[in-house]
Amino acid sequence: MTQSFEARLSAVAATRWRVAIVLTGAMITVYFGFILLIAYARPVLARRIVPGLSLGILLGALVIVTSWILTWVYVRWANTRYDAELRQLRE
Repeated sequence: MTQSFEARLSAVAATRWRVAIVLTGAMITVYFGFILLIAYARPVLARRIVPGLSLGILLGALVIVTSWILTWVYVRWANTRYDAELRQLRE
C-alpha cells in the first residue's frame, strides 16, 4: 500500500511540474518574444492600428492579459485536478 501511495504521489508531483514548466515556457516565450520585437522590429511596433493605438501598445497589453490567462489556467487546473488528486491520496 505504501509503494502505491508513493508512486501516486510521485506521479502527481511530476504532473504538477510538467504543467508548471509548460505554462512558464509559454509565458517566457510571450514575454521575450515581445522584448525581441522591441529590440529588433521597432518600426513594426510603431505601426498605428487606429488613431492613438500602436501595435506595440496592443501587444504590450496582450502580454499582460496572457499572464492573467496563464495564471487562471494554472489555478483552474490546480483546483480541479491537483487538489482532487491530493484529497484522494489523503483518504
